[in-house]
Amino acid sequence: MTGSASDPHDPCDLAVIGAGCAGLSGAVTASELGLSVALLDASEQAGGQFYRHPAPDLRATRPQALHHGWHSFTELRERLRASGIDHRAGHHVWTVTRESDGLWTVHAVTGADGDEPRPVRVRARAVLLATGAYERQLPFPGWTLPGVVGAGGAQAMLKSGLVLPGRRVVVAGSGPLLLAVAASLAAAGARVPAVVEASGYLGYARHPRALAANPRKLVEALVYGSALLRHRVPLRPRSAVTRVHGTDRVEAVTVSRLDRDWRPVQGTDRRIACDALAVGHGLAPQIELATGLGCATRTTPDGTRALALDDSQETSVSGMWAAGETGGIGGAQLAQLEGEVAGTAVAARLYDRPALLGGERVRELRRRRDRLRAFANAMAAAHAPGPGWTDWLDDATDVCRCEEVTAGRVREAVADYGARDARTVKLLTRAGMGWCQGRMCGTAVACLAAGGGGAAVPPSAERRPLAVPIPLGVLGSLDEPDT
Repeated sequence: MTGSASDPHDPCDLAVIGAGCAGLSGAVTASELGLSVALLDASEQAGGQFYRHPAPDLRATRPQALHHGWHSFTELRERLRASGIDHRAGHHVWTVTRESDGLWTVHAVTGADGDEPRPVRVRARAVLLATGAYERQLPFPGWTLPGVVGAGGAQAMLKSGLVLPGRRVVVAGSGPLLLAVAASLAAAGARVPAVVEASGYLGYARHPRALAANPRKLVEALVYGSALLRHRVPLRPRSAVTRVHGTDRVEAVTVSRLDRDWRPVQGTDRRIACDALAVGHGLAPQIELATGLGCATRTTPDGTRALALDDSQETSVSGMWAAGETGGIGGAQLAQLEGEVAGTAVAARLYDRPALLGGERVRELRRRRDRLRAFANAMAAAHAPGPGWTDWLDDATDVCRCEEVTAGRVREAVADYGARDARTVKLLTRAGMGWCQGRMCGTAVACLAAGGGGAAVPPSAERRPLAVPIPLGVLGSLDEPDT
């Protein structure tokens, strides 16, 4: 073991960023192989977005009821508690740098709400990125009304706060997350008038090998389907919420049938009364820390950008590994497998023990990982946005919520001023320059700039020195000694 993860002046072997499924798996694997590990995460509780769970003061008696695979998480959590890992909760990592001596420095800011934020630096011989993903949103008229929440956001409200976004909640968008969200909301007592899926499910049939190699995924789908039948929740494929109605909050939504390109079919509009809408069109890998260092990316089958990784989960930048959704959306089971492969690979590199990667255990991990990754690619292709979705937008629709930039202004930048990419649109309209830094509007702005469609490169592929907003006072104190 080299260094101590708890001493800011003595480098640890591995810094893991993110304490979700991938980060926990990678951290405990590396620790059990003898490495000193620092685990940094923005949340106060380990588990990431998937294993969000109620705060202790809510005194939830059965948090496992809101999850599948809860046993896997509790096992990882116990291994974390039994390890010597320096778990730093509430640490927001804003950049990672490589020093002249070859070591990495992870820069974070910490401080409870109301406290003065303070900078923290962790030096390490290797870095594992397990930063997860955020929801991809495609705007439509009325999406800024109170009562419209992300599909994953609705699930997070339920898992961590034990609250519902409304009493009558339409679930809409695209992707398998919708089934899980609808089933959870219905089981918790919400009325779900419909699950509105923009894609169909026949696209999975184009990938028979991926389906045959992952029978557990079919079982999961049957479980969710049975739950929807039990709660009498209708499923409307090839349809989308194209408008939200209401004054002070959501009162109803318009659901339209879509053609193969996701354009609304005239004469098919149907109004559904509700007081909340949970909507999301899949997830986008959170890769800003990696792209800031020049890590290579790849385009996924659903048009997002993910990190390009080798067979051992290493990025194109030597000494930096990644696992989980950063390499492409694939779910909790795949993330955990990738974390274990990455943790083993780091130990093999730092100890100069390549034999660690040649054992039967790692070979089996890689086989299972590759099977699940093939299914994830099939899933992404089946739910990829069609090029006609921008027809949902009238010129008055807000695309960038932070800066209140409408679709009309973006179209004007393209048609009248020659903008052809998201960066130019940003310079002309400020779209993507708000608090979220394009996470909410990036896909929409890129698609509008490219003339529609879902294949435009989102801003997440840009190099940025700051991955999250930080106070200027923190930047000004960087030359002061670590605390």
